[in-house]
Amino acid sequence: MVKVTTVKTKPYTDQKPGTSGLRKRVTVFQQNQHYAENFIQSIISVIEPAERQAATVVVGGDGRFFMKEAIQLIVQISAANGIGHLVIGQDGIMSTPAVSCVIRKVKAVGGIILTASHNPGGPNGDFGIKYNISSGGPAPEGITNKIYEISKTLQEYHICPELKVDISKIGKQTFEVDTFKPFTVEIVDSVEAYAEMLREIFDFAALKELLSGANHINLRLDAMHGVVGPYVKKIVCDELGSPASSAVNCVPKEDFGGHHPDPNLTYASELVNAMKGGEYDLGAAFDGDGP
Repeated sequence: MVKVTTVKTKPYTDQKPGTSGLRKRVTVFQQNQHYAENFIQSIISVIEPAERQAATVVVGGDGRFFMKEAIQLIVQISAANGIGHLVIGQDGIMSTPAVSCVIRKVKAVGGIILTASHNPGGPNGDFGIKYNISSGGPAPEGITNKIYEISKTLQEYHICPELKVDISKIGKQTFEVDTFKPFTVEIVDSVEAYAEMLREIFDFAALKELLSGANHINLRLDAMHGVVGPYVKKIVCDELGSPASSAVNCVPKEDFGGHHPDPNLTYASELVNAMKGGEYDLGAAFDGDGP
């Protein structure tokens, strides 16, 4: 039986989220006591208590520094607040569009996305927590204002500090939480649900011919060590047949390889220079949390 602990805290006055969520320096989350816990509790608190046991919340992020620690906090606080089911991308990885897709697919009440988009990552970079609603879209102002109001008066949060989840293994993990029914954490393939949606929208047979047929075009795709890397590899290379060499920087890194995950002429200069050589017909780069 997993025990629920109530922790006394003090409110912060600077946790006002926009449509892009709450973005701060990593050090703000690390050095201010209960800072992340307070904001996560404020998000969970906007879900009506009577709806929580039947509720599913989707969780994913772009792989940046502090993401895995934040995911464990989300798991522990969700369990303690009676959320019945979490769906988390394997290793925490899930692009922002994929989180929206999974929210709709599993009919979740919402999703928590851990990203600061194209802002730099790493210990000295930025971190962000964003809430999307059941439509898959960003929380509207009425919801973000409610989160903010809760955060300004929060005196305690509920957490299961002993609860640890292995986010590297696909499958369901179920825990008995004190005073609540079983709490289930489901780790899912980060790409598959999104790929399934794309297959319904686009003609994959035509795309496969375009990318790997007799008269195929040559692609150069730079994932900039952000979340899109696994999607490019699995969909564009493995399924549509573009050569593996057409996709670069596809392993998500906590500091985006020491670079700024902003696909502009400055930070995507590697792609710009490659395109100038004339070898490629189409080039694209992606920011930290996905297109």
